[in-house]
Amino acid sequence: MSGRRISRRQIVQGSLMASVLAGTGAFFGPWKHNRVWAQGARPIKLGLTCDASGQFGASGRDDLLGMQLAIGEFNARGGVLGRKVEWITADTETNPATATRVAERFIAQEQCAFLIGAVHSGVANAITQVAAKTGTIYMNTNSSAPSEAGENCSRIKFVWDGNGTNFSKAAVRNAVERIGKRWLLLTNDYVWGHSTSASTKALVEAAGGQVVDNLLVPQNTRDFTSYLLKVQQLRPDVIATAIGGDDLKALRQQVADLRLEERAAWINNQQDWPDVWGAPETLFGVFGTTWYHKLQLPGVEDFIKRWQAAFPRSPIPVPGNVSYNGYMATRELLRTVEKVGSTNNTRIIRALEGLKMSAADRMQHHDAYIDPVTHQVQQTIYLARRNTKPADPTDLFEILTQTAPENALDDAAPGKCKLTPFEQLPTYEM
Repeated sequence: MSGRRISRRQIVQGSLMASVLAGTGAFFGPWKHNRVWAQGARPIKLGLTCDASGQFGASGRDDLLGMQLAIGEFNARGGVLGRKVEWITADTETNPATATRVAERFIAQEQCAFLIGAVHSGVANAITQVAAKTGTIYMNTNSSAPSEAGENCSRIKFVWDGNGTNFSKAAVRNAVERIGKRWLLLTNDYVWGHSTSASTKALVEAAGGQVVDNLLVPQNTRDFTSYLLKVQQLRPDVIATAIGGDDLKALRQQVADLRLEERAAWINNQQDWPDVWGAPETLFGVFGTTWYHKLQLPGVEDFIKRWQAAFPRSPIPVPGNVSYNGYMATRELLRTVEKVGSTNNTRIIRALEGLKMSAADRMQHHDAYIDPVTHQVQQTIYLARRNTKPADPTDLFEILTQTAPENALDDAAPGKCKLTPFEQLPTYEM
């Protein structure tokens, strides 16, 4: 094979021509109008890959609101590079196969310049595989498996959430020393659960603790009786969960019903705001998050007001960590397009690698940055628990600690991440 660089246009045209020759479709793409687009007449189109159903449907819908807010704010100021920002979305259904089809359509048929979204890490990895073929930049907003910035990293993907290792490092050592050494793991049986629990186990053992068992829980489990009986039999000091979405809602309710939160310490790796809203009475244990709407920091109050003005009928009245990540990922992508003065993918990727973001600009306690080796945003990690003295009906969390990025780093990720060299990356400008 020659070292000639293949552009996104060539790849897309080739795949579409193949479908035409096979009699399965026709190409009506607008490549012939490239001269007009270069003058700024063509909008910049974003493909928002968000779950609207399945295990992470609630979080996917909240993620979408954050993206829409950022896009609306740029358009209100005249767009980006004098071009309106448009978006399209489709339900990825918390399903990697569906996500693959959505990503392919967004790139090949809808001509999206960038992809943004995902909560489920299997969905995120499926989108990554599609986007990498054409060099399409992909902002993974809310998938928190350590593998997303490790073995499944990509030159085209940027990971905006804290991962399971970040949250575990903020919590595990302190819990081993102060609570107890016998730990039980409850793990969703897919990539996020596996990689998060593996990280937790390594940290527990490094701190002198012991994992007495790791119970694998299939996705979409609603009856946790057999698992909770095992918890009662083993009587661990600490139960660490890597259970997400609707599964976590069901688990929390059953633990609360059985009052098991009183018999052992529980550490829930991360609690996403859409999974908590509507059931505060089931919230227990210590858990992680990357942002909270009651942080006493500059910009937080104004952000909440803008979000509420944009979405007055939202079933959740305030933004949470998921919507926050969607907003930040979209905002920084569009800012970077403005900064480089182009939609050229390689120029944008180079500008994002190592990008520094101030604490004040991100409404967190510590400055953040995009790791140039793994493409993960290194940021403040918060530990919280249920707030027993809420200031208002939305004040569900009590923030216990805030950990600086350097103290929560996933040390294993750089050794696992292998980014495609730039000279092998398909290039495009839309």
